[in-house]
Amino acid sequence: MTSRRRVLVLNCGSSSVKYRLFDDGETLAKGITERVTDHEAALRDILAQLDLSGLVAVGHRVVHGGTRFSAPSLVDDDLISVVRELIPLAPLHNPANLTGIEVARRLLPEVPQVAVFDTAFHRTMPPEAATYALDAEVAEHFGIHRYGFHGTSHAYVSRRTGELLGKPEANVITLHLGNGASACAVRAGRSVATSMGFTPLPGLVMGTRSGDIDPAIVFYLVRVGGMSLDEVDELLNQRSGLKGLSGVNDMRDVLSRAEGGDERAQLAFDLYCARIKSYVGAYYAQLGTVDAVTFTAGVGENASLVRAACLTGLHRLGIEIDPVRNAAGETFISPDGAEVAVLVVPTEEELEIATQTLAAVAESH
Repeated sequence: MTSRRRVLVLNCGSSSVKYRLFDDGETLAKGITERVTDHEAALRDILAQLDLSGLVAVGHRVVHGGTRFSAPSLVDDDLISVVRELIPLAPLHNPANLTGIEVARRLLPEVPQVAVFDTAFHRTMPPEAATYALDAEVAEHFGIHRYGFHGTSHAYVSRRTGELLGKPEANVITLHLGNGASACAVRAGRSVATSMGFTPLPGLVMGTRSGDIDPAIVFYLVRVGGMSLDEVDELLNQRSGLKGLSGVNDMRDVLSRAEGGDERAQLAFDLYCARIKSYVGAYYAQLGTVDAVTFTAGVGENASLVRAACLTGLHRLGIEIDPVRNAAGETFISPDGAEVAVLVVPTEEELEIATQTLAAVAESH
């Protein structure tokens, strides 16, 4: 195998650096360095361990690209400036992503660097899906818009579903169910609706996030409950979702407690699955024709009970699950001849970043 298409993918968090080195789509090395206090030192150590001969690009995960970026983009000073301006929209992620980019540029100055944005896949949403019904001038001034997240995962999983169906232009409802969770309606490879919004907070019930709530609850907790805005922020993002309902945020623990008769855990499970089902129905209506529903990420790939409960009662829409295939965790878990295929597809976000990085470099030449 030649080493002319090697791509290094970096995902820099606030205290971690996750990396994966690909050669023509094959993984040569991967790992994660945690408890990082000096990103440059951590990246130097990582690069020293890797064979970077033939490296053609470095791909960086960047959480928020705002309305500016709808595709992977070569890193230059202008891109760095824009990503820095977007920090208020992703204060926990963009600063660390930016640090990784700047350090990699210093350590590998001759290698093209590409930013791949989580939000980019959703830039194809039509205005009626991306716009909030707010005063238009206020929304425009503050950049209030449905951005959506998990785009790299939804892009990979929807495309992989099309390949497995032998139908590249498939209409797919993708369900990325992890500690963070989101649904996406994909029409012929393009995102047309997604459950996360201006932030990753709305939509599905998540490990610690509330998902959809009445926004006036915030006003009530501040005015009547005497909570500060920071306390409400922490409540909705860190002490809600499965954790707020049951006391634990890991679905495995929720299931274990529910099986033991814990009513709070059972409610958490029921609400979690009911919310997903409501989005599947909404996105079915939006797409008109659905070829597949695909589960991915930690919960989606491993929790057969969640998959079954999410889609129970949707047989009139042509959506059914074969219990034996589902329990076995097969790729296709719908019955033979089902009108809508139901699949389990492991997400490969790093591979998708590598693929998009190569495409961006090729396009620039």
